[in-house]
Amino acid sequence: MSDYVVPAFAVVLPNLGGIAGGFLTKRAIPNWYENLKKPTWRPPNWVFGPVWTYLYSTMGYASYLVWRDGGGFDGEAALPLAMYGTQLALNWAWTPIFFGAKSLKWGLIEIVGLWGAIAGTIYTFYPVNRLAAGLLVPYLGWVTLATTLTFRIWKDNKDRTD
Repeated sequence: MSDYVVPAFAVVLPNLGGIAGGFLTKRAIPNWYENLKKPTWRPPNWVFGPVWTYLYSTMGYASYLVWRDGGGFDGEAALPLAMYGTQLALNWAWTPIFFGAKSLKWGLIEIVGLWGAIAGTIYTFYPVNRLAAGLLVPYLGWVTLATTLTFRIWKDNKDRTD
């Protein structure tokens, strides 16, 4: 039984922050986000929930693999797990900044930092567990798209917000 508890916790944990952020997002979409100028190539709103659920689940499982193969927090996994925690905190912070505070500028600055933290996490995961590093590549791809989208929204709406 305990063989399933730790990986299940690792998968559920990132999703908890995503669920909390979803409440902020849901409130801001009709009254604020939909009134912003957005590029035609942005994904439809309904895509974000399933994509983030997948990404949060795979990043959580990746963290479990590194924890398991790297000897937990006291072993080789200490730095990779610290990087993981950093990128997860930055991930969770973006929604309150962008949708909660409605700050396009700070949302852009924050997501650029998030992108770097994800890249660093992949880099530190690789020596411990290559599959774990590979599981984060789609996440980096999605955040690359999100960074580009955030930049474009900021650029096209500078006159309407901070």
